[in-house]
Order: sequence, then structure tokens, then C-alpha cells
Amino acid sequence: MVKHIARNVCGWVKRVCICFIDFLFPASCPLCSAPVSTDGELCGDCWTAFNWIGNPKCACCGYPFPANLDLGFNPLCPNCAAGGCELDMIRGACVYDDVSRAAMLPFKHAGRIKYARFMSRAMIWALSDANIIPDIVMPVPLAYRRLVHRGYNQAVLLARPIARVFGVKMDLVSVRRRYRPNMGHKTAAQRAENIRGVFTVVRPDKICGRRILLVDDVMTTGATFSELARVLRKAGASAVYGVVFCRVARAI
Repeated sequence: MVKHIARNVCGWVKRVCICFIDFLFPASCPLCSAPVSTDGELCGDCWTAFNWIGNPKCACCGYPFPANLDLGFNPLCPNCAAGGCELDMIRGACVYDDVSRAAMLPFKHAGRIKYARFMSRAMIWALSDANIIPDIVMPVPLAYRRLVHRGYNQAVLLARPIARVFGVKMDLVSVRRRYRPNMGHKTAAQRAENIRGVFTVVRPDKICGRRILLVDDVMTTGATFSELARVLRKAGASAVYGVVFCRVARAI
């Protein structure tokens, strides 16, 4: 009886504290500070500014097709139709453009970690039609040198809510990444060459037979996902999926 009363009192105190904090610091849009109903969500104007990826899209890699095309059930882009996708499935929440870049770059390089909440929510939404059941959620590893310089791995911040939704653990230890110079402004072939051999599976026992969902902030050419998927499959992964907040969508 005493424990029951104590729990009720603690619950009441917690609710009062939350209300008091909400009163002092009302919820606001993380991008423009406009009032919103829930802390961390985007206001209507900021939400509509993003080029969110819906249907039609490639059933495999999630590449967005023009909205006026009727491509039937489970359409494939030319690359996936030719067997060019190294992953079993990829999804992206939005297209990489001026709007998403203005959010993603400060999140990645300037400590705007509060953006992780709306980004991960959008990524969870992007996965809603994927029909996957991962055993492991794995943020794309960051080289130790870059982690020390930046202070955090942005992929981990995005992956944590996603792992919670699927009810599985994040894997932060099974794969290590060797440092390589930044891949910005490189061609697809140069990116593929630059990323080759940077990942090493150090805990194959945690990978063998598992379905793994990779999480990253942005996908440019897909070279990082492809290389990581290659080493995971070599270690015995039964399936490799991927999800990003934004992805480059060049004309095909």
C-alpha cells in the first residue's frame, strides 16, 4: 500500500515538474523557434519546406521517382533492376537539397544535436513501408580520430530512437572504421575507392546470421553503405538494410 502511494506521489510530482518546465520553456521548432505542440517537432512551414520522399520510389533503394509516374507495384530504378544495390533495402526521409543541407550540416558538424529528434522521426516514418524486422541497428561507425575532433557520432544520435522503435539494441562495437580523408567533392568512383577497406568486423559472432539495419545521416553515392554491407555479409550477416535522413537524387 505504501509503495503504491509512493508511486502515485512520484508520478504526480513528475507531471507537475514537466508542466512547470513546459511553462518556462515552451515547445518550439528546432529550426526557426516557432511555437509547436511537441518539443522537437517542426513547425508547418519548416516541414513543408523539405522535399520528403514518398511514393512512387524504387522498392529497393528508395530512389524517388517523379510524382506523376504510375510505375505499378514495387517499381525498381535502373541500378536496382540491374542488381547494382548492395543492400537488401534502403530508405531515405528526404532529398538532399538546399533545405535539408541547411539542417544536416549544422547537425553533423556544428553541434546542433537537437535536430536529431525530428530527423530520426522522419527516418522512422520513411521505414514505415519497408516491412523489415532487423535484429541489430548499427549506426555507421566513425573513425576514432574524427570522433575525437567532432565530439559525437551523429549516426548514433539518429539510430537510438530507431532502435527503440524496433525494440532491438544498437551495435557500436562490432565494426571499426579506419580514418580516411573527407570524401567531399569526389566522384562516385573516387568515393568507392576511398572507402574501400576502411571497415573491419571485430566481433563476427555478433554479426553472423543477423539482419542489420545501418543508419547514417546522408547518402551521396551509396559507397559507404555498399562497403559496410560487403564486410558485414562477408562476416555472415543474413540481411543488410539502410536508412538515412537525406539522400542525393540525381537524374536517372
